[in-house]
Amino acid sequence: MSHTIAIAPLTAEAFAPYGDVIEASGAPDMMINQGMCGRFHDRASLDLNDEEGRTGISVFKATARTLPYALDLMERHPLGSQAFVPMTADPFLVIVASDLNGRPHEPQAFLTDPGQGVNYHRGTWHGVLTPLHEPGLFAVIDRIGPGENLEEHWFEEPIEITRTGK
Repeated sequence: MSHTIAIAPLTAEAFAPYGDVIEASGAPDMMINQGMCGRFHDRASLDLNDEEGRTGISVFKATARTLPYALDLMERHPLGSQAFVPMTADPFLVIVASDLNGRPHEPQAFLTDPGQGVNYHRGTWHGVLTPLHEPGLFAVIDRIGPGENLEEHWFEEPIEITRTGK
C-alpha cells in the first residue's frame, strides 16, 4: 500500500470542511412533547443543487469491514448532500478528502462515537459506507432524481486506514 492514515475521533470541528456531525451533544436546543423530549435542532444542512431532485430517505445495509481497511475507492455527489444516520449504536468509519483538480486529495479517517451520524456536503469526496459491526443498518438522507449524481475515483494503490499511523 502506498501509505497509511491513522483514524482520528470524529468531532464537529475536525469534520466541518467536509460536512456536519449529526449528534445529540450538549444541552437540547429546546424541550418538546410536554417537556419529555429534548430536540437537538437543525443538526445538518441538506443541499440539493437542482430543481429536478427531491430529498429522500433510504435504508442501507452494508457489510461490516475490519481494520486495517484498504481504501481503494472514494466517491462524491455533485447534485446533493448525503447524510448517514446509523440505526444502531455502533461506531463506524468515516473517510473524507479535499478536492485537488477533480480528484480526492489528502484523505482523512474518523471513527464515530456511538450515536453520531454524518452529513457530507455536496461535492465532498468520501469513502463508501464502512460499518465496523453488523448489522450495518443506516438511514440515508440524500437527493433522489435524474442526472449524474455520482463520481468515483479508484486509487492506483490502496491506502491503509488503521487505528494508529505508521
